[in-house]
Amino acid sequence: MSKATRGRVRTPKVRQLPDETEQRLSSILHEVLLECDASSHRFHSLNVIYSASLNNEPFPMIKALQGELSINIVASIIVSLLFLVTGFLWGKYKERRRKFGRNLEEYDFYPFTVTRENFGEFSLKDFRLGMHYFLKNEDHTAARQLIFIGEQSNVRAQLEPAEQKVYAQLFEKYNGKKIADDTNEYLENYVRLVRLIGKSFPNTGVEILLHNLADPAHSLITLENNVTGRHLRDGTTNLLIDLKKRQLQNEDKLNYELNIGARKFKCTTIPIKRKEFGIVGAICINIDANYITEEVLKDRQRIETWFQNFLRTEMQLDENILSKDEYAKALKGQRHFKDDAF
Repeated sequence: MSKATRGRVRTPKVRQLPDETEQRLSSILHEVLLECDASSHRFHSLNVIYSASLNNEPFPMIKALQGELSINIVASIIVSLLFLVTGFLWGKYKERRRKFGRNLEEYDFYPFTVTRENFGEFSLKDFRLGMHYFLKNEDHTAARQLIFIGEQSNVRAQLEPAEQKVYAQLFEKYNGKKIADDTNEYLENYVRLVRLIGKSFPNTGVEILLHNLADPAHSLITLENNVTGRHLRDGTTNLLIDLKKRQLQNEDKLNYELNIGARKFKCTTIPIKRKEFGIVGAICINIDANYITEEVLKDRQRIETWFQNFLRTEMQLDENILSKDEYAKALKGQRHFKDDAF
């Protein structure tokens, strides 16, 4: 290759490099200027950056300015978001307190007291106080709970004519008709649950029942395998107050012993909670301990009879309730879950 040819090859490269660099930097500058809304101050700063880039000169001051600007922007965004989230949560909290309020038992005028005989008793005096209070001070949760207890306790017949008008205003203000219908419907499935469990263990001394605790004076609504001598629509003792106390202490009422005179029972109580009304019911299991230890265990024949009742079935189905491993062991002859042979 001749010197002339080599010169023609090198010449375009020397001239083309600045053009490409300038076009690239101009394009970057144009995009940055559009994003920054072409303010004069930032335009000047970017021109300095542009000139420095063309001359390969360092610009530490501009970099520092960019870093400080970025930090300020990020900090401003974070602070704004914190204020936004705080305001949103505070608004939600106030809205919830206004809409839902507190549970009725948190007020001093909760309309049930415990008598000397340890029975729950409706307090008309406290009911009146709550009725007037909720007409003037809005609390949807507590007022609706008060109305529900009033309806189940037949409070209309106990109030004077003038107070009946006040109660009618309260009933209308908090849509009282819907309250009783919703709660009774809510407990319907529990009624069926208690009934079917009770019928699974007949004549065994194991009682199971359901309380509607919105009406402690007539709470017993379902009863199977009666061992306590109670009847439907009987009232509860201090069960409601005790369950509410245990709820605050986060305690379960499980496997406890009751000794009443010469009678002895093993019991478990399971509260039924509803978000709008708190504790609205309870499932109670009562085992007559003396019947098991003194009557059933008296002789072999009675023991066999008791277990026949306990294990009695009414149909046979083809279903598997075992795990995969237990199923394999059962096919190999395992008799029960404590079978030592397996």
